[in-house]
Amino acid sequence: MFHSFNSPSCATLFLCFVNLPIQDINTPCIMTDNVQEFGDGDNTDFETVFVLTDFDSSDYNYLYKHDNRIVGPPVVLHCAAKEEPLQFSCRPLYSTTMLNLSLCFTGFRNKDEMKNLVNLVHHMGGTIRKDFSTKVTHLIAYSTHGEKYRLAVCMGTPILTPSWIHRSWERRDDVYFHAGEEEFRTEFKVPPFQDCVLCFLGFSDEEKANMEERTLKHGGTYLEVKDERCTHMVVEENSVKELPFSPSKKLFVVKQEWFWGSIQMDARAGESMYLYEKSDSPAMKKTVSLLSLTTPNSNRKRRRLRDTLAQLTKETEISPFPPPRKRPSAEHSLSMGSLLDISNTPETCKSSKPSKSSTPVLSKQSARWQVSKELYQTERNYVDILSTILQLFKLPLEKEGQVGGPILAQEELKTIFCSIPEIYEVHTRIKSDLEELLTDWSEDKSVGDIILKYSKELVKAYPPFVNFFEMSKETIVRCEKQKPRFHAFLKINEAKPECGRQTLVELLIRPVQRLPSVALLLNDIKKHTPDDNPDKITLEKAIESLKEVMTHINEDKRKTEGQKQIFDVVYEVDGCPANLLSSHRSLVYRVETIALGDQPCDRGEHVTLFLFNDCLEVRILTSTNKNLTAFLPNMVCS
Repeated sequence: MFHSFNSPSCATLFLCFVNLPIQDINTPCIMTDNVQEFGDGDNTDFETVFVLTDFDSSDYNYLYKHDNRIVGPPVVLHCAAKEEPLQFSCRPLYSTTMLNLSLCFTGFRNKDEMKNLVNLVHHMGGTIRKDFSTKVTHLIAYSTHGEKYRLAVCMGTPILTPSWIHRSWERRDDVYFHAGEEEFRTEFKVPPFQDCVLCFLGFSDEEKANMEERTLKHGGTYLEVKDERCTHMVVEENSVKELPFSPSKKLFVVKQEWFWGSIQMDARAGESMYLYEKSDSPAMKKTVSLLSLTTPNSNRKRRRLRDTLAQLTKETEISPFPPPRKRPSAEHSLSMGSLLDISNTPETCKSSKPSKSSTPVLSKQSARWQVSKELYQTERNYVDILSTILQLFKLPLEKEGQVGGPILAQEELKTIFCSIPEIYEVHTRIKSDLEELLTDWSEDKSVGDIILKYSKELVKAYPPFVNFFEMSKETIVRCEKQKPRFHAFLKINEAKPECGRQTLVELLIRPVQRLPSVALLLNDIKKHTPDDNPDKITLEKAIESLKEVMTHINEDKRKTEGQKQIFDVVYEVDGCPANLLSSHRSLVYRVETIALGDQPCDRGEHVTLFLFNDCLEVRILTSTNKNLTAFLPNMVCS
């Protein structure tokens, strides 16, 4: 039984079904095949609403011409299901498919096509706005040009193709369907490189092939450099110093960040922010002129040059200590790769002139000071690396309101970055203490005390990251393959100077390497510390505390891997007893065997032995039923 519809006006509502068999409508209604009987609009005692299935018929044209109120069956069914008054619309309304949606159009040149689309939107309950504003919910774009497109990108408004409207109209009879559903509209997004013809300059063959493939996937095409049909030339700015030809005014010459940024946003980025600057740009001319005027004895000009270069390269930190002497670093001795040095270390010491009461310069050049200084410098570099991971990767990925929606899920972010913020916090304090120690250095100052001071915090911060590092790496590789926007995000940020041409995975290896390298440097400091120096014993304690930290990490990692192996067994074996999972249990060994019984039915059975630290479990997989798996009662190991 349908709900009785009420008219929002004082007149009585009267439904007239045109060529529609209808039953159980609890409101005044009739069925007719002659709309001219009721379509003259002369009756003022009640309001007649005509229900039609065909909005492209002679009946529709007649009723529309005489200003009759027309709706489609989905409107009636929608309002009846929700027990709401019949939707009022000054235009013919077939369905509520686009109810509460506000659309704006851009890039259309065919007026008839646009007029048809506008009518379909109105028939589905949507509204049209001529100018783009915050009230627009969807932009229908024929191209990626124009101010409306730019505004939609900035505001995160969905930008869709006209096909979205046509496909929505095809589903107009589905009362429970709404065109604004994200899963439905996703396939109709305007690709970022629509109407773009790209060419690539300065890239390796492998990288060029990758970018050409992604160009096609994101709606664009590509041609060779110098082809007049190209709209964009993407330049690898690190390898291209000068363009091979003078580009036309119609050709955008952009840096590769524009390409990857467009994929990351899932929308064409504004070219003005990524234009390629040739070597004769004003900024570069200023740098060259300063270089030509600089002499070894010109301190003022040298400072001006340093300030200019710092501004151009966005340098923010200048170390008060000279660079480390040329010796094999403990960081470089590790097999997992050399230390990434992203600090801005000047060639000369920026310390003030020594006074009579200050420590002689000669004492600061002792071997103990040199190694302590290297410990500080490697610690500072390490903190910079952690800061780069947080500032360039973690924080932008966690930021709300990302254009195109979140790049990664929260679970993926937690897996990738784990306890990096906690590790960064403790090492920032260690770096600060080391810097204070070296600024006011004396041979009796204790380096070991600093490490001992933070040993408990290191124990808390490192195990969660080290234990799940492999999972973190696998998550990055998987997401990069499956999510083009994440791949683009990595390409953009890994190309920045702060990363030193290192990938995110390579940067994340540093916490795995750091504690062993600190232990080696402390051992080196101890070798250059006299026996009568109080720091000798403190350094031994610090080294021992680091060993305990690393032992704890390894033990915790072993337990974690053991628990993971048990979970794998539980998921693999049907009928596995629930009590197999235990915090004190770990898998020691697994053996696959085939039974050789006396009876024919016993032969060929697959038997798996799971040896745990406290019991032996046996799984039998019969040859007659490969899916039959069960555990025998466990046997306690002596």
